[in-house]
Amino acid sequence: MLNVLWAAFLALAFVCGAVTGRLSEVSAALTEGAAGAVTLAIGIAGLMCFWSGIMELMQQSGLTHIIARFLMPVLRPLFGKASEDSEAMQAVSANVTANLLGLSNAATPLGLRAASRLHKLSGSDTASDAVLTLIVLNSASIQLVPSTVAAVRAACGAQEPFDIMLPVWGASVVSVATALLLCRAGRAVFPSEKADYQK
Repeated sequence: MLNVLWAAFLALAFVCGAVTGRLSEVSAALTEGAAGAVTLAIGIAGLMCFWSGIMELMQQSGLTHIIARFLMPVLRPLFGKASEDSEAMQAVSANVTANLLGLSNAATPLGLRAASRLHKLSGSDTASDAVLTLIVLNSASIQLVPSTVAAVRAACGAQEPFDIMLPVWGASVVSVATALLLCRAGRAVFPSEKADYQK
């Protein structure tokens, strides 16, 4: 779907450039944009590799399991009976931990694993409340260390790329709280007909 959208945007840019007589500017912008994208990717690669390595070390050392135990009292009420499954909650906790560190690239496979397990537990053909709660947490996540944003800011020449910490903390806490409240409100208005969890 994204490929179709990007192709449509590209075609629209060329059509607008041809209609307005600025096709040469569109071609120049295309070349500059491609070069800028490669430069940015190379610029943020180092910091992203560093934090991804930290996340891997945390997983291999068992630190994520320790964090999962601390997160469990918070996560258990959010996931209901699905929280009784240790495998599912370990995957959820690892996903939340990756998001806390701002590692969206590491959080994605962990989130997919957690969603797959939660979906299997629900025994439903559609997304269960637990899966939807995970998606909300993954989309509007609290970030203690906004490493991805900081890497982009550093690549763009920011002198202090991590000076956005306080605004990021405030915005992420508010967004997660708002999203979870709306999720609960939606669940109350449209209750699920099937149980979320099957043993």
